[in-house]
Amino acid sequence: MKIIIAGVGKVGAMLVMQLSAEGHDLTLIDKDPNALESTMERYDVMSVTGNCASMEVLRTAGVMDAELLITMTGADELNLLCCMTAHGMNPKLYTIARIRTPDYLESTYALRKMFALSLTVNPERQTAREIDRLLRYPGFLKREPFANGLVEIVEIRVDKNSPLKDVPLSQFSSVVQTQVLICAAVRDGKAITPTGDFVVREGDRLFVTASATNLSALLLSIGLAPPKIKNVIIIGGGRNCYYLTQMLLKEGIRVKIIERDRARCEHLAEVLPGATIIQDDASTSAVLDREKIRQADAVITMTGLDELNIMLSMYANQQKVPQVITKLGRAENMELIGVLPVGGIVSPKELCCNTITRYVRAMKNQVGAAVTVHTIADGQAEAIEFIIDANTKHIGEPLKQISLKKNILLASITHGRNIIIPHGDSMFQLGDRIVVVSSNGQLIHQVNDIFMA
Repeated sequence: MKIIIAGVGKVGAMLVMQLSAEGHDLTLIDKDPNALESTMERYDVMSVTGNCASMEVLRTAGVMDAELLITMTGADELNLLCCMTAHGMNPKLYTIARIRTPDYLESTYALRKMFALSLTVNPERQTAREIDRLLRYPGFLKREPFANGLVEIVEIRVDKNSPLKDVPLSQFSSVVQTQVLICAAVRDGKAITPTGDFVVREGDRLFVTASATNLSALLLSIGLAPPKIKNVIIIGGGRNCYYLTQMLLKEGIRVKIIERDRARCEHLAEVLPGATIIQDDASTSAVLDREKIRQADAVITMTGLDELNIMLSMYANQQKVPQVITKLGRAENMELIGVLPVGGIVSPKELCCNTITRYVRAMKNQVGAAVTVHTIADGQAEAIEFIIDANTKHIGEPLKQISLKKNILLASITHGRNIIIPHGDSMFQLGDRIVVVSSNGQLIHQVNDIFMA
């Protein structure tokens, strides 16, 4: 598929990595020739230097032959103008725009046809939703929903006191006393697809498939169910903080925001009257202690500096805060960060890219396309949801008679509202939803790609 990406920032660069690996024909547009040159050195892509809303630049980038335009510049207005201009030049073009400003949320949805928008993405709002979901089930480092929320893949860390330590895979379900499946694990920075002889070790991060109704039972059985969240401290008052605080206040949760910029504090006090706004530098332990970090049910670090977020989260963990969540703008070194005591990790860039990747795959494969795509195990594996349709192979056949490709694991089958953790006698039927986990670079575009034949 011929795709134009306008804006080669953090999200744009990650999209280039993902989409070029899937064989798409990419052309990049950016005003910064250095950013383009750096990306072209690593990937087989074309580039055009200039203003992405210019008809001349778009024409040079091949907009007339393109199938999809993704606008990721730092200015929402430029992203909208680029989509409108490009669609005017090529009415068959699909467009995706990153829109981050809260003031534009309603208008871009209500007027999406006028703006020629096929899809809008808001990484900060997605991040807030993800953190809100994590706060609902304290104890999980990450949660990935499937089958309209009926099935989830959750991440848990095994510490020295965990009842899961040294448990063989064959005994896992009896220990947690509920029906679950370990679909992946990260040990020493490397992703593992567990087999029958896998034994859980201290320090492992496990990715567990379970029905949503079994999540609470899973937490209780392994002693990871702290009290319900009532008081939250958020460090950093950016857009992520704004969206998240809105959600938490609606749920009756008390929120304290620590932000060093006075003007930003005044703005937050105006738009979030239900929150407590503290203007100070949270990088010092004296400030955190004064604001009673030890009494918080959760601490969320959301400054613009990854290094500061990591340091603050480690301090919160040291102070025995029940739940700590860290926002990372760059997630390239997850194998290093994943071993640090920083609690749950949320990456706006990863959330945004997963949404766009799913959309692109659906465009490419109208039949049997992925419904949901989540990256797990520090980007070393993908969890993909498909709906079984009339073109799917092996409908009604027991799984023990079906050969899956190497590095493919069938994690769950959803039949109506019935969740099945697969075994040899399980089978899927027309209309069922399945979740598969793909690792070691095995690309899966449509459901039939998982089968050997």
